[in-house]
Amino acid sequence: MTHLDRPPAVEVHHPQPITIHPPTAPLVPIQPGTVPAVQSIQLPDGRVVTGYALTPTPAPAPAETHPVISRTAVNIALGGVGFGAVCGGLVLLTSFIAALAALITQLIILAAVIFGGFIAVQILGTSRGRSPGTTVNIRKAVIKRSHFHS
Repeated sequence: MTHLDRPPAVEVHHPQPITIHPPTAPLVPIQPGTVPAVQSIQLPDGRVVTGYALTPTPAPAPAETHPVISRTAVNIALGGVGFGAVCGGLVLLTSFIAALAALITQLIILAAVIFGGFIAVQILGTSRGRSPGTTVNIRKAVIKRSHFHS
C-alpha cells in the first residue's frame, strides 16, 4: 500500500464556547407604570433566556398628504398640451384650404383656356368645306318701284 491508497487522517475539531463578559449597560430611569413585561423562554438544551417582551408600537396615523403639484398647474399644463395638439390640426386645415383654393384656381384657368380656344376656332376657323350656318345665294336682282324681283 502506498501513501496514495491510504485514507487521510481525520481531524475532529470541537468548538469551544467563548465567554466574554459584556460591559454593563448604563441604567436608564424608567417612568413608573411603563415597565415592560419580562418574558422567559427555555431553550431545548435546558438554558433559560429572559428578556423584555417586545410589544409592537402602534404606527403613527398617516398624515394628510397634499399633492406635490397643485391642480391648477396640472390643468394649465393639460390645456397647453391640448392647445399644441389643436395647433397641429389647424396647420393641416389651413394647408388643406390653400390646396383647395389652388385646385379651384387651376380649374377656372383650364376652363377659360378650353372655352377661349373654342371661341377662337369659331371666329378664326378656315372656310374650307362647308362652314356651319345659313348659305344665301344672291342673284342679280332688279329693283323696280320698291318691289324686289328675282
